[in-house]
Amino acid sequence: MLGIPLGLAYANAAEWLIHKHILHGRGRDRRSFWSFHFHEHHKAVRRNNHVDEAYAKPLRSWNAQTKEAVTLAGALAAHAVLLPIAPGFVGAVWYSGARYYYVHRKSHLDPAWARENLPWHYDHHMAPNQEANWCVTRPWMDHLMGTREPFAGTELERETLARVAEAKAAREAKQAAKQSAKAA
Repeated sequence: MLGIPLGLAYANAAEWLIHKHILHGRGRDRRSFWSFHFHEHHKAVRRNNHVDEAYAKPLRSWNAQTKEAVTLAGALAAHAVLLPIAPGFVGAVWYSGARYYYVHRKSHLDPAWARENLPWHYDHHMAPNQEANWCVTRPWMDHLMGTREPFAGTELERETLARVAEAKAAREAKQAAKQSAKAA
């Protein structure tokens, strides 16, 4: 029975480590396979108020969401060798992987749900500091490692969203003026 809590803790630690050191560390290099996370996913989410439309597309299209799903499936499959000796551990890891994919996808299709149910993940994407709040499913490792920085519901969020709205309105006004000038 000890395998289940160990598997849950292990999965959360792996989520934190992979997100911080691979997806953001190696992912900053545009030549890296992992660049999809930072340069596609983060870019889309920041532009679209936490929405990543790639998650609405089928898995057969090769995009950030598909790369995430394939990598996750491979990582989960690699744990199958432990099944005969640690079924509770492997079950917890597989559950965590499935839950990760489900909540990550849902959060980027329904930002209000994410802000309410996964505020640490919403904070990771929407706060000015995207180098914190590494966990997606549960913030356990962020609390343990001191990387949990609340943003949703704070004065900083209100100020940031106001600035973003102003910048968006200015871009739209500029675009409208260009179109008006072309039409004239």
